[in-house]
Amino acid sequence: MTKPYLLDFPKVGAPDIGYISVGEVAAAIPFEVKRVFWTYYTPESIVRGRHAHHQTAQVLVAVTGRIIVMTELRGGDMQTFVLERPDQGVYIPPYCWHTMQYSHTAVQLALASTSYDAADYIRDYAEFKLL
Repeated sequence: MTKPYLLDFPKVGAPDIGYISVGEVAAAIPFEVKRVFWTYYTPESIVRGRHAHHQTAQVLVAVTGRIIVMTELRGGDMQTFVLERPDQGVYIPPYCWHTMQYSHTAVQLALASTSYDAADYIRDYAEFKLL
């Protein structure tokens, strides 16, 4: 099983003109993107996520602000990732329980390998641990 890992996107530009980062399928994103969504204005006291997916893989990027992403694989392997650069993301494989906590100014961009399907979600932690 693939573990979550950080992705570094190319950063092109300079301080006097600004930067652009690009995430291309196969070069930086390890799947074909089927869905894109973003979260913003999340209160710092809220922990989001709290689920895993049967099929969906994701790449999460903090476009602005800071996002703390905590992951757990079925075997119990846990990792914590701090995203606070728009040229870096974290890969979340299927069957990976994940939670996110945001700075109030954080904007999270999520790239998903599947279209939305409620049946793909594992929302019960006890069920996840039994898989």
